[in-house]
This record gives sequence, C-alpha cells and structure tokens, in this order.
Amino acid sequence: MQFPQIKPPSKLLFGTAGIPLSTEKPSTLSGIQQVKKLGLDAMELEFVQSVHLNEESAQRIFAANKDITLTCHGQYFINLNANEPQKIGASRSRILKAANISRLAGAWSMTFHAAYYLGMEHETVYKNVKEQMKKIVDELKSSGNSIWVRPETTGKPTQFGSLKEILRLSQELDQVMPCVDFAHLHARTGGKENSTAEFRATLEMIEKALG
Repeated sequence: MQFPQIKPPSKLLFGTAGIPLSTEKPSTLSGIQQVKKLGLDAMELEFVQSVHLNEESAQRIFAANKDITLTCHGQYFINLNANEPQKIGASRSRILKAANISRLAGAWSMTFHAAYYLGMEHETVYKNVKEQMKKIVDELKSSGNSIWVRPETTGKPTQFGSLKEILRLSQELDQVMPCVDFAHLHARTGGKENSTAEFRATLEMIEKALG
C-alpha cells in the first residue's frame, strides 16, 4: 500500500463521530459532504464494529475529500492484555487494519480502547500493552504509514486507560499520542472531572507531560 502524507491540524476543530444523522443517503462520502454543509471541520470514521471500507473505497474518499479532517475509531473488540496469545494477535491485526484503511482515506490519527486489566497489577498490564503497542508502531513505520496512534482514556475502572497511563505511553513510544475523552474521565473518577478547576488540572497535566 502507498500511504498519503497527511498534515496534522493546526487548530482546534469540531466534528462528528461518524456520519451525521441528517445525512440523507448515509455513506462515508455523503457524510463528509454533510459535515461540510453543517459548517463543521471534521469527522471520525467509525470502525467500532468492523472496518467497512476496502482499499479502493478508501482511496476514492481521499481523492474526493479536500476540506474535512478525518480521524478514526478502531474496533471495540481489542484487548492487548488478553490471556490468549491469539486474542492479542487478533487485536493487533484489528488496530493495524483500521490504521491502514483510515490512512488511505485520509485520516491523520486513529484511536481505540487498548486493554482490560483482568485483575492483574496495573504496572504489569502497562508493560504488556506497551510491548504490543511498540509492535504496532514498528509495523506501521515499516509500511510507511505515519498515522498517529492514539490509545483512548477509558471510562471503566476494569479497563486500561487512565490519563497517566495514556500519557506515559505517549512519552515512551514514537508515533503515539493520547486521545483524551473527558466523559470517560468523568465516569472513571466516579463523577469527578466535571469542573473548571478539574478540566484545567487535566490540561496542565497533559501540557507538563507532552508540551
């Protein structure tokens, strides 16, 4: 595959998670066109159930879209800390497929929920996730895909994905940056992360970690 080079956005953008509900004939391309009509800037490709585009359709989207910034949400069926090696391998494959197809369509970053703790020590899980994330990034690099990989903060305490964990991965791995979901942080902290002071503290933590 020949991957396009995509410039990251230089300002704050607003968009939809998936095709807008007001799209008359839902498809990825018509969704992008509707986003533009709505005066928005961006759209997230929703691959949460499956990667529903192939290489050819992704390339058509890239050729047709000149205005709307694209990102991608990978499949929910991912656990880079699974007990079974085959499940870990399948999780890596799902992330790579979403990253490759979305990049062909013009996405500059992709996100996903990385893992579950499964009752293990959090530091052990972190090391397991980091090992698998490095394999993913190495494969993306070797294929020429420079999409930003963004593990997401998660809402359940059983899920890997605290803000500190995601920031640490971003510090320690190339081509990795955080996807910060404030609603997930609110849920994860039992109703905190819901005030100006708390939002400010979160943003300051990100700035301190990553600049």
